[in-house]
Amino acid sequence: MPDIPVAVVALLCVASLAAGWIDAVVGGGGLLLLPALLLGLPSATPAAAALGTNKAIAIVGTTGAAVTYARRAPVDVGTAVRIGFAALAGSSAGAFFAAGMSTEVLKPVIMVVLLGVAAFVILRPAFGTAPALGPAGRRRKLAAIGLAGLGIGFYDGLIGPRTGTFLVLALTAVLRLDLVSASATAKIVNCCTNAGALAMFAWQGTVLWRLALLLAVFNLAGGTLGARTALKRGSGFVRVVLLTVVLALVTNLAYEQWVA
Repeated sequence: MPDIPVAVVALLCVASLAAGWIDAVVGGGGLLLLPALLLGLPSATPAAAALGTNKAIAIVGTTGAAVTYARRAPVDVGTAVRIGFAALAGSSAGAFFAAGMSTEVLKPVIMVVLLGVAAFVILRPAFGTAPALGPAGRRRKLAAIGLAGLGIGFYDGLIGPRTGTFLVLALTAVLRLDLVSASATAKIVNCCTNAGALAMFAWQGTVLWRLALLLAVFNLAGGTLGARTALKRGSGFVRVVLLTVVLALVTNLAYEQWVA
């Protein structure tokens, strides 16, 4: 592990805890944790090490949230696992291409998509708050496997942050889930995307395992607490957090694009 001041390690632990909570409720925890790692690690540390370490941390918190949700929320585990296997393949491919890919061209596109998402959620107050309509049909399940599995899985391996948010939105829209059920399903899928990307980063030797182990403890605590909060407060609460996270993502991207 690189030589990191104790004060910086403490801040990284707090960031990991908060990221786990945000990620469990509505996704987007990487928005906080990955920049924290990039800032906290010594400047000589390759960016790929931050990406790999982030995956090793996130998979622990995501697994904790997924277990908590699965015990108490209505989740179609079979469908979630099928989407997850597709996402694992997609994230592995994305991680393979990550080293040679410039993400600068993608930022404006993602920003426009997120603004569209925010407008849609604001203009459709009932989005994700009505009870789930029952099991989805075969076509919707196949669409979810393609979009949430392969498509968002590839994005997760390639870039990472915002994956959980995109999964929640895609699953809510395609499978017609309420936001709590979508968050629960997304955690199972996200476990697979993290596993696929982490396997590739580990093979490339870009994971700082000792630091990841420490921060994973805090991420697990945050993820478990976040899942319990979402289950207790319901879809209305998740909708508010979703809008907050989406607007924060847009602000962050705008800053990176035009200010930083």
